[in-house]
Amino acid sequence: MIQRVIALGAIAGPLPKAGVVVVAVLAAVVLLVSRSRTRALAMLAALVLAPVLLLADIWNSPQLRIAHRHPLLAVLAALVVLGATGGLALVIRRRAPLMGFLAVLALPFRVPIQAGGTTSNLLVPLYLVVAAGSLAFIVPALLSSDPESPEPTHEAGWVERLIALYVVLYGLQSVYSSDFEKALQQMVFFYVPFALLFVALRRLEWTPRALQSCLRLLIALGVLFSAIGFVEYATKTIILNPKLVVANDLHAYFTVNSVFFDPDIFGRFLALVMILLATVLLYARRQREQAGASAVLCVLWGGLVLTLSRSSLGALLLGLAVLAALRWRPGRALAIAGAVVALGAAAIVISPKTFGLNQGFNGASSGRAGLVSGGLDLFGDRPLWGYGSGSFVSEYRAHHPRSSTLAASHTIPITVAAEQGLIGELAYLALVLAALTTLLRGARGDATRAAVGTAFLALVFHTMLYADFLEDPVTWALLGVGCALAARVGLERGGRREAAPAGGPAVAVA
Repeated sequence: MIQRVIALGAIAGPLPKAGVVVVAVLAAVVLLVSRSRTRALAMLAALVLAPVLLLADIWNSPQLRIAHRHPLLAVLAALVVLGATGGLALVIRRRAPLMGFLAVLALPFRVPIQAGGTTSNLLVPLYLVVAAGSLAFIVPALLSSDPESPEPTHEAGWVERLIALYVVLYGLQSVYSSDFEKALQQMVFFYVPFALLFVALRRLEWTPRALQSCLRLLIALGVLFSAIGFVEYATKTIILNPKLVVANDLHAYFTVNSVFFDPDIFGRFLALVMILLATVLLYARRQREQAGASAVLCVLWGGLVLTLSRSSLGALLLGLAVLAALRWRPGRALAIAGAVVALGAAAIVISPKTFGLNQGFNGASSGRAGLVSGGLDLFGDRPLWGYGSGSFVSEYRAHHPRSSTLAASHTIPITVAAEQGLIGELAYLALVLAALTTLLRGARGDATRAAVGTAFLALVFHTMLYADFLEDPVTWALLGVGCALAARVGLERGGRREAAPAGGPAVAVA
């Protein structure tokens, strides 16, 4: 009976589209509503509906042949996964800070899974952590004696409102997309689970101990992944990503990707960890801490160089410049940044072949300049509403059938403009501005907030040269932690103002 329902859902065209819109609305409710039972019900519905939509989409695909032939085995596997999720939820319920640690631990790890005829590198461990963290909130909220009690410290701000707006728009604009299957997968694999991740991290009390534990974990992961990259470079072997193996065979240079399937994503991870660690170097007063941070930065820098990711290098330089401006006077940071840019320009002029500029801008950017111009053409054709969520690749190929360059967009603002038009572009820009304002406002005297805000800015810069903004869980993690820290500072300042003597100044919070 269940198989019949899923098969009918896959055949009936309007039902999956309605399901995507509904699950997008549920994610928005989770982000915006502060009442415990309402949020818990929305979480539970999203956790159930998202897998159903995915199963309906891939029910007739080859990867589910085992489930068709051995349904009992599939049911037992599902029960094992549910049992593991429930057990982890109990642990997280008893030790709430563990949610943040486990989420950070699971952020980098991807598992290649075929879905809808394509292979996607999915964050399966992170999905397990998100589901367990959500259940740890859902069950107590539904069993509470006061189920409609609001969470006063977790009121939705502009970041939450604009994320919810963008997710709902993405769901609505998937209805007329030429590649609805892609939009469905984006919603199920990224937007819905990452919205739950954001809420879970936003609700946590980020104590100094919890923040230090997560930073140490990220440093350990960065060193481990760099060591794997060093082994790849020394042995000239790639652990993952067969496409990169072929690319390395065709070029004189050798690029490493460690466990990330993609050198640019590996480089992004290293650049963000280096920005967080550079904050320790700039703000720490003990020479021992500064020496340790410098040593680890050298290791991570070696790993970053071997990725040959120019977008990651640019994100790192931008992050370091912003950190310097927050730590010292902006004028000094701008002068240093200008000197670095001048040196880089001089190196390019002296040896343009080293940077591939003798091939022209399109060749030096591996065909991405053509993607930008093609994306702008798509935007010009439908400037208001675009071609629909997830449709960039299919529409680009349809409009450029003879193009031998890449078809997947590597510039997020162009992708949003082509797929969602001005409607989606304005929502995207508003979200970025609101997030930067929330994360960086008042962060000059706070090393932790400066690190999180600067890392987010560097990530936004990287997405303009590569891809994956809201499709990257690191974006949601930085937003969740940053919004929680900003809200805590706001509450502390409000409390200090109330406690201040009449007519006296409020006490500033460092």
